[in-house]
Amino acid sequence: MTRFVTALAISTALALPAIAALKPGASAPDFSAKASLAGKPVDFSLKDALKKGPVVVYFYPAAFTQGCNIEAHTFAENKEKFEAANTTIIGVSRDGVERLNEFSADPAYCAGKFPVASDPDGSIAKSFDLNTVDTSKFKGPIKDSKGREVTTQLTERTTYVITPDSKVVATLSSADDNVTPVEHVDKSLAIVQGLMAKK
Repeated sequence: MTRFVTALAISTALALPAIAALKPGASAPDFSAKASLAGKPVDFSLKDALKKGPVVVYFYPAAFTQGCNIEAHTFAENKEKFEAANTTIIGVSRDGVERLNEFSADPAYCAGKFPVASDPDGSIAKSFDLNTVDTSKFKGPIKDSKGREVTTQLTERTTYVITPDSKVVATLSSADDNVTPVEHVDKSLAIVQGLMAKK
């Protein structure tokens, strides 16, 4: 029951209207961030990743929360398909690197397959025109799937597909379009596969 209440609280909070999430055709802002891959800290640069091909930048509320767990696991399961389309995956949340080290290594979630970046002050989310929600606004504490309190702000679940010329070709939003965590993966994969087919 607690997990259901937590998931409901997070999904309700993040059903707020998006500020103006970047639309297809917009230029994606460059960013660099401390990230974690397979439990180890790494540095991530969008500019460098785009040199290799398209990048899927997916923002999610918080590690170890229900929808985010499902989304990370689904991205991990499909990592090879994204690789076949020369596509890099990067997850972004307000979580600290220490928490992300655990999340990125966990075989039930990221499984060491792709990096997740820390956006502690929300500046990356803001540059992509996304909302964040303060957990103190909830009636009670938000607990993650391990029973720990989530104290960081939550970023609205939004996925961007970005081409090597830094153009946003797709924006998938749970807030505006009711896209489920699994659909964020499936739809972004279909888009990058389509880009590959056009070459």
